[in-house]
Amino acid sequence: MIEINNLSKRYGALLAVDDISFSVEPGQVLGFLGPNGAGKSTTMKMIAGFLTPTAGSIKVGGFDVGEDPIQAKRSIGYLPEGAPAYGEMTPRSFLGFIADIRGLAGDRRRQRIDEVVARLNLQQVLDQTIETLSKGFKRRVGLAQAILHDPQVMILDEPTDGLDPNQKHEVRALIQAMARDKIIVISTHILEEVHAVCTRAIVIAGGRLLADATPAELERSSRYHGAVSLTTPQTPAVVEALRGLAEVDQVEIDPQDGRITAFPKQGRALFPVVSELIRSRSFPVDELALESGRLDEVFRQITLPAQVERARA
Repeated sequence: MIEINNLSKRYGALLAVDDISFSVEPGQVLGFLGPNGAGKSTTMKMIAGFLTPTAGSIKVGGFDVGEDPIQAKRSIGYLPEGAPAYGEMTPRSFLGFIADIRGLAGDRRRQRIDEVVARLNLQQVLDQTIETLSKGFKRRVGLAQAILHDPQVMILDEPTDGLDPNQKHEVRALIQAMARDKIIVISTHILEEVHAVCTRAIVIAGGRLLADATPAELERSSRYHGAVSLTTPQTPAVVEALRGLAEVDQVEIDPQDGRITAFPKQGRALFPVVSELIRSRSFPVDELALESGRLDEVFRQITLPAQVERARA
């Protein structure tokens, strides 16, 4: 388990992390969300033992990161933001170097290097210098060093940032495969990452923890939860008909794509009523969907006040 209590980090007058507490248990993939400058990377660095907290405590696997750092770090695999590595090394020499640091030797050393090379498809670039690799392969090398010693805790800072869709899919598939028996904490500002791999999400802004819930719980707090959206070539007629329904509170039209969204009155189920309206009036509809909620709207709702407050401070 990861246990964080009253954690703070100050850089001079800047309070980067402000008295946050949470815990993470095995089998959870925790998405650590927040805008740029929210304190995500600073918190990740403190969990990994890379930065010393100004106040508070961190325990990983029962070991205090400040008082017993070597024991705590043995159970941690850490991928820093940008996946830094020694550019003049090859992936083969770099993984050998990390294996030595992690105390791997003999058959176990060879086995683990072979396993992570195969798992991350690094065979074709093993003897190419890291500085000449693409961003996607550099990220794979970074992940390989993080999982080389088969840690129980994974701290991944922006693991898919800057990757193309195929590379993102590969990294997310790896995270999902590892998630069954490990604790994984992912720092990200990419909301689709939450849907793709996370079982829980913490939202941080202005250095403060503002929300801690499952992705579904966050979506249910969205004003779009339970709304019905649709696209149609007969927008004015459909909008007028929707506004005439007793179950509809308001109707909005997206100015960019013309998508219509009908919001239900409190406690009303809207989808069956809208479906019946479309059928009975024979409206042509290209797409019809029941909204589960929109994380981007919830994210803005939670984080914008904290960002404005910090800007004024």
